[in-house]
Amino acid sequence: MAFLAKGRILAAAVVAVLGLATGAQAAASCGSTGAGFDAWKPGFAAQAKSEGVGAKGLAALAGATYATKTISVDRGIHKAFSGSVDAFMKRRGGAAIISKGRSLKKANAALFSQIESNYGVSPGVLLAIWGMETGFGSSMGNQNTVSAILTLAYDCRRPEFFHPHAIAALKLVDRGALSASSVGAAHGEIGHTQFLPGNVLKYGVGSGNLRDKATALASTANFLKAHGWRRGASAADNIGAIAGWNDANVYQQAIVRIATAIDGD
Repeated sequence: MAFLAKGRILAAAVVAVLGLATGAQAAASCGSTGAGFDAWKPGFAAQAKSEGVGAKGLAALAGATYATKTISVDRGIHKAFSGSVDAFMKRRGGAAIISKGRSLKKANAALFSQIESNYGVSPGVLLAIWGMETGFGSSMGNQNTVSAILTLAYDCRRPEFFHPHAIAALKLVDRGALSASSVGAAHGEIGHTQFLPGNVLKYGVGSGNLRDKATALASTANFLKAHGWRRGASAADNIGAIAGWNDANVYQQAIVRIATAIDGD
């Protein structure tokens, strides 16, 4: 999942900002249940407006609801990345991803050739991520994106990480790239390869429509290039760029194995 990727705000900076608030303000800045979500939204709306969110984005925020399923998934996320690489590969269907990835590489040869020419990223790693994240677009999620990402910005576990992504989601609504009813994964990830909203703004290419496979794959290549992917080097030698996408070691190792198998075909 891309939400584990690099981009966390420095903890010290967050502590300094929170230290300026009174005890009451700090207590109201996040919550561990849905009870305070509606009361929290006006304060976040004021912040969002100050950061450039417009009328459409603010309307989407006003209509957002506390995403109970998102919180349930978030609380169990570390279990999803536990155990050995072999066990993780088995749980996530690594063999099937390799098999279908090889077929898709051949069927979309022109697309992958163009992406590699533009960004220097080989097909295998893109297919590995695509297969791992959404089963090659077959399961892009059914959670309301705005509600999911706002719930995580409100939740006390990691509000500093999700705050900028929540602002980005509202800006994407302003731009028409998302709507108040758009759906995606439980943590607000979007499209074929599951970009967090802030990463759509930073690394999305073309139309920015991540539900279009060509746009999603090119955007993923752009992300990897920006995180140090070296043209012509193997996936194993580019594991630092893969770590930028997801910081779970078992995920990185699985992507390397799958990418190597696909590119070696």
